[in-house]
Amino acid sequence: MTIPTAQGRKPQADKLISSQFLAAELDEIETLLKEGEKLPYKQEIVWRNVILFAALHLGALIGLYQLIFVAKWATVFWSFFLHVVGAIGVTAGAHRLWSHRAYKANLPYRILLMLMDTTAFQNDIIEWARDHRCHHKWTDTHADPHNTNRGFFFSHMGWLLVKKHPQIKEQGKKLDLSDLFSDPVLVFQRKYYLPMVILFCFLLPAAIPVRFWGESPLVAFYTASLFRYCFLLHATWFINSVAHMFGYRPYDSRITPVESVWTSVAAVGEGGHNFHHTFPQQKSDKAQLKSCNQKLFPPNIPE
Repeated sequence: MTIPTAQGRKPQADKLISSQFLAAELDEIETLLKEGEKLPYKQEIVWRNVILFAALHLGALIGLYQLIFVAKWATVFWSFFLHVVGAIGVTAGAHRLWSHRAYKANLPYRILLMLMDTTAFQNDIIEWARDHRCHHKWTDTHADPHNTNRGFFFSHMGWLLVKKHPQIKEQGKKLDLSDLFSDPVLVFQRKYYLPMVILFCFLLPAAIPVRFWGESPLVAFYTASLFRYCFLLHATWFINSVAHMFGYRPYDSRITPVESVWTSVAAVGEGGHNFHHTFPQQKSDKAQLKSCNQKLFPPNIPE
């Protein structure tokens, strides 16, 4: 794979892009792509994960049926509410705050975001941020946990079903994670992650419909816990797959991420992915979107 060089861009654009925290290392990406072709590597399936995800999806299908035909309307709205809560926890918390350091937050807000993220059950935030920083620095190489060059399914969810490529571990050691390990909120979550996930992702989402509006325990569990959790996983995964393959690249045509409206809807944001990978330290894709476009990019920038 050869990374194309965008033509017609103003000099200050490249300067601003390169100054961003977690800006892509294009030269290193090119080197890693060449090295990756030479390294002997055999993909190893993690069967435990395959079985767990298969069981989750079976439960989610049951939950989808019950959500449509059986569950009370209050349970439907509750499931949607929890989806938004988890999505914000991932987007505003694990992603923008902790992975990208895009803004600062006081202790109560960090605790709230940590709890919201826990309802999403996508690994503890330190682990999530480590993988995400690898993804940004070395996008779509073997050092990227969900490398789209290994196919749509791999970048979507297959990367969670196999052992990580050696380049991820090798390059990951270069990352400075001291800001994450120095945050007591993240250290607490990492230490007690399993019991917190059981409580906030599965038990409470099912218990509240049963307690407050008399929903069936099984219906509540399959809908507000399993289906809601599985749907949010796929919404997040679409950013790793669809938003790297199907769309347009108005801000930096040298990188694979694209602008994708539909993924923004499902994941409650993040679909402005070409903008995000170009300016990863912005706290939202809309921030300075219009001004950056007018000031830095000519209208005829090629794809």
